[in-house]
Amino acid sequence: MTRRILVVAHNHPDLHPGGTEILAHDLAAGYRAEGCEVLFLGATNQIHREAHPGTALQATGVDGDVLLWSGHFDRFYLSQIDHYGTLQDLAGLLQEFRPDVVHVHHLVLIGAEFLTLARRLLPQVKIVMTLHDYYPICHNDGLMARPSDKQRCMGASPTNCRSCFPEISADRFLLRERFLKTHLAAVDQFVAPSHFLRQRYVDWGLAGDRIEVIANARPACEPVPHRAKRGPRASFGYFGNVNPWKGVLELIKAATLLQASGLRGFELRIHGGAPFQSEAFVAAFETALVAAGAAVSHCGPYQREELPALMAEVDWVVMPSIWWENAPLVIQEAFQHRRPVIASGIGGMAEMVRDGVDGLHARPGDPTQLARVMRRAIEEKGLWERLVEGIAPQPTISDCASAHLALFDRLKLAEAA
Repeated sequence: MTRRILVVAHNHPDLHPGGTEILAHDLAAGYRAEGCEVLFLGATNQIHREAHPGTALQATGVDGDVLLWSGHFDRFYLSQIDHYGTLQDLAGLLQEFRPDVVHVHHLVLIGAEFLTLARRLLPQVKIVMTLHDYYPICHNDGLMARPSDKQRCMGASPTNCRSCFPEISADRFLLRERFLKTHLAAVDQFVAPSHFLRQRYVDWGLAGDRIEVIANARPACEPVPHRAKRGPRASFGYFGNVNPWKGVLELIKAATLLQASGLRGFELRIHGGAPFQSEAFVAAFETALVAAGAAVSHCGPYQREELPALMAEVDWVVMPSIWWENAPLVIQEAFQHRRPVIASGIGGMAEMVRDGVDGLHARPGDPTQLARVMRRAIEEKGLWERLVEGIAPQPTISDCASAHLALFDRLKLAEAA
């Protein structure tokens, strides 16, 4: 029933390979494989591209993807400032492509006004928005964590938010919430990749029957072989961006504690770069690496096609994030390659990794306890083999696309009825 889909994200994986961009782009390919006509629209700014005179729209990628250059954007309100230029170009794109479904994956750089614009110009279009993080709820980069002490937050309110940002008045936070909820009202159905994230939005005020849980997925792949067993399963890998919220410093500290306790013969490989991080954090990261010694190595950024070879070098994947991660693709990639995961037992991570079944939980932000979990992973006989056996087959991007298409069709059928 659904034949023409506009997929919208806040960047393009060729420019910024974050989890949301990668998932959105792979899902667009999944829709194409099901016979749909698909246009991928990613937004960018001066960090990755220069503006082109005369239009906010640019072309990129072999699939004919479109980029929206959005150099004027209000990050507090998630608002598109350029109503007379950028929004007019978006209006032209909507009217020319005339999708049956607009599938939005983020509001950053695109702007919340895009939802209302699509609803006004195309009254019959179905607007679906996947909630990948907590940006509409939380001004702190959608982390739902305090910027001062990194304590996790369970809910937003003007008073609570002002305690994190005392320079912003409580009434502005109230206006921000009402502004965003006004534009989000244009969405027909929300999708949450985890039950935890769904509940955070229900607590914020979105109706529960408007949020369906559909798990993220990765393209199908053949798992790489496990390392030849020459002693304990003692090779740990971290994959992803290196930043303060991913728990990398705590992970390195845990490895340092293991060495200080006399444990030898293990290694920790950290794969990922630290783009756009503060000088203070980068300095702390480099200092921690030096203190950790030879057991810890920073292998730098990697390309997606390099992941299988890197995964082949490790026995365990560690996801020590200290914020409420929603549905990290790294966990699914680890499970695809039959690697058990040590993850913080919070948020969507606790849903994806079943403690004692296909991985182990650790307490977030606690290097001492994480070190104990890693020691157990090395020393407990039969544990690694049992957890590998517990890893369930992972949904493919084809499965994920089919689930979304079924949702789109139900929305169409409900309208017809």
